Amino acid sequence: MLEFLSKQSPKILVVGDFMVDNYIWCDCSRVSPEAPVLIAKTLKEDKRLGGAANVYANLKAFGARVFALGVVGEDESAKFLKENLTSKFLIQKNRKTPLKNRIIAHNQQVLRLDDEDNEDIECEEELIEEFNQIAKDFEAIILSDYAKGVLTAKVCRALIKKAKELKIPILIDPKGSDYSKYKGATLLTPNKKEALEALKYENLEGENLKFGIEKLKKDFDLTYGVITLSEGGIALFDTTLHIIAARALEVYDVTGAGDSVIAILAFCLASQIPIIKACEIANEVAAVVVSKIGSVSVSFDELKNFKKSNFENKITSKEELLKRLKGQNKKVVFTNGCFDILHLGHLSYLEKARKLGDLLIVGLNSDSSIKRLKGDTRPINSQFERACMLASLYFVDYVVIFEEDTPFELISFLKPDILVKGKDYKNKEIIGANLVAKVELIDYKEGFSTSKIIEKIQGQKNDTHN
Repeated sequence: MLEFLSKQSPKILVVGDFMVDNYIWCDCSRVSPEAPVLIAKTLKEDKRLGGAANVYANLKAFGARVFALGVVGEDESAKFLKENLTSKFLIQKNRKTPLKNRIIAHNQQVLRLDDEDNEDIECEEELIEEFNQIAKDFEAIILSDYAKGVLTAKVCRALIKKAKELKIPILIDPKGSDYSKYKGATLLTPNKKEALEALKYENLEGENLKFGIEKLKKDFDLTYGVITLSEGGIALFDTTLHIIAARALEVYDVTGAGDSVIAILAFCLASQIPIIKACEIANEVAAVVVSKIGSVSVSFDELKNFKKSNFENKITSKEELLKRLKGQNKKVVFTNGCFDILHLGHLSYLEKARKLGDLLIVGLNSDSSIKRLKGDTRPINSQFERACMLASLYFVDYVVIFEEDTPFELISFLKPDILVKGKDYKNKEIIGANLVAKVELIDYKEGFSTSKIIEKIQGQKNDTHN
């Protein structure tokens, strides 16, 4: 199915609240003497497409031909959106284009500063007229409502009416507790909390979920009832209730997951994919998104890799890895070692390393390099066996085997953001430290080492012979 979808390029229109997500990556290691607050040192800053613009970005990543229609102000955020989207933006003077500043410290979002206006737009008629002129050219329409004043009740009703006349699926990411303005849409994508507010239910467990989702479909004249259930997956009601199980293994950040879900649902419906299959694919998309930090888009190549249960896909050459990383704005963590007999100390160390960034690359000494470093009796396990054991760990993203005695050449080639070593390297020369922005030293779990395991096995063997 992914092979089929990757060859599609449907035309999809996104209307709604376009905004900018500004990420400020910081290091927080001190408390201010002036007040009980953390002191944050800015490491880097980057702007990303947010809100309806993130829906747009996801559709582009899938290969759709996307057009954006919205309302912005006369500011830098509007300029950023115009430069990065194929769009028609109506300008409303003195209106702020939504900007969300997210402060990230040690892989965690610690503060968000919003600069925006939430009042209803003044150009409803103009927006409706523009939509009516272009809607016929698209195969699916998404209304991305972030309650910033663009998708007013009047606008929503007019756009849904036109889409139904044209027989074009119109999908809506809703906001608020009153869904009456969305009546007649193909589907809505509320999460569990949003659905509870709209239904005024105390819970959506057991029979309540069936009754609730059927009520949403009936009350608001939807083609399909859909509720996203976070770790519970996606609930779908057509003529009966379907629960499509979630696929995520590790959740780091749910930002933008809803945008990705509605984007792939629209892409699938525009490509004539049955709704149940579309929801299955949406679950896979969500699983990839929540494993990353911030608002991100997902490609079909990433989905194909995600679906591969064979962990050997993580074992790659440095050249292939560089291709996979190209164009992805990720904080890359690198560490290296022999990892001859994988033990609890290794697991603790690698899991801590992964939490420092968006993905972890492990540089693995080849068999020949270990023999040069440790003698002819090592390694115990071959490089392929060691690579497979590392790749089977969910917190290891990639494994690259290197032949040299040190990882200097590999670090120089991959240019990671963070180099991780054990605390025993304190006050010692760290190879590759001059090639990265930051070096992190992590405590080893005491009492565990490959040498001790080998000595224990040899001791038991000797006792048996005696």
